[in-house]
Amino acid sequence: MWLPKSKIPQIAREMVSAIVKAGDIECTSQAEVAADLESILNQYLRDESEVMEKAKDMIQNRQLPQSHLGKMKKLVADERGFKFGEDAIDYLLDQLLEMLMHSGNVEEVYAEDVDMRRKMRVPLRQAEQTDNSLDTEVRGRMKHMKEGSSTWEIEYHRVLDDIRSRKGL
Repeated sequence: MWLPKSKIPQIAREMVSAIVKAGDIECTSQAEVAADLESILNQYLRDESEVMEKAKDMIQNRQLPQSHLGKMKKLVADERGFKFGEDAIDYLLDQLLEMLMHSGNVEEVYAEDVDMRRKMRVPLRQAEQTDNSLDTEVRGRMKHMKEGSSTWEIEYHRVLDDIRSRKGL
C-alpha cells in the first residue's frame, strides 16, 4: 500500500492548496474540497484492500502457490476496472479530477485537466517515493527469507510497520 492512510488528509490539503493558489479552481472552503479528495483517496485504499483479499481468496480456493498473488491481483483488478502499481497515480488523478468537476464545494474550474493533474501529482509522487524507499529498506532487512512464502509476507508487514512507527509514518 503506497498510499499511507495517515497521510491522506495532508496529501488532499496539499493538492487543494496547489490548485487554489494557482487559480485553477474557485471554492468557498478549501477544507470541504480537501474532504472530497480525501474521500476518493480513502475509497482507493478500500478498493485496493478488497482486490488483495479477493486475490488471496482465489489463490487459496485454487490451491495455488503464493507466487501467483501478483497475477491474481491483476486479474481481480482488471475485472473491477481498478488500477494499481504504475497506473495507480493516473487512475487516482482521473478519479480526483472527476470529483472536482462534480463537487458542490467547487464553484468554478478555470484550468485545463492536464494543468491540474500536474499540480495534484506532486503529493502523490512524494508518497510513492516514500513507499519505495521503505520497501527497499524492508527488503534489505529480509534478504535471508524467501520471497513469496506466507512467512515472508507476515514478516514483511511486521518489519514495515516497525520502520513506519520508528519514522513516524
